[in-house]
Amino acid sequence: MINLKVGDQAPDFVLNDENGRKHSLFAYRGQPVVLYFYPKDDTPGCTTEACNFRDDFSTYEDADVTILGVSVDDEKSHMKFKEKYSLPFTLLADTNKEVVNQYGVWGKKSMYGKEYDGIHRTTFLIDADGKIAQIFEKVKPSIHSDEVLNAIEALG
Repeated sequence: MINLKVGDQAPDFVLNDENGRKHSLFAYRGQPVVLYFYPKDDTPGCTTEACNFRDDFSTYEDADVTILGVSVDDEKSHMKFKEKYSLPFTLLADTNKEVVNQYGVWGKKSMYGKEYDGIHRTTFLIDADGKIAQIFEKVKPSIHSDEVLNAIEALG
């Protein structure tokens, strides 16, 4: 699945946010980025994860860290999700599945014995130079923001 590793240059991309504005990963050079991939807007685990990032947002801001959430949902879905939960960070729409494939987070999953393709909940902590500082796989939504904040603190 993921063939990126810590120390690799994070692949650049351009995706639209919930307002239709384009965002390039390269544009965030000079500051750390939390690039988190989540399966679907407004589902229980994804809502928990997003709301924990929201609740800790001021800590991320104080550390000059940008949070970017990515799923294959469209801009309209992202806008509803963002408004419903007052999410203060950017959600990016990867409707063509280019970035989820580029980062190796799209693949076979199973639930209740049924197999399907989807996003594996994964976060990449990208340093100010655009290199991958840490990869979080098999994320537990309820504690994930704390894990990421601890990793940011360790970056210095």
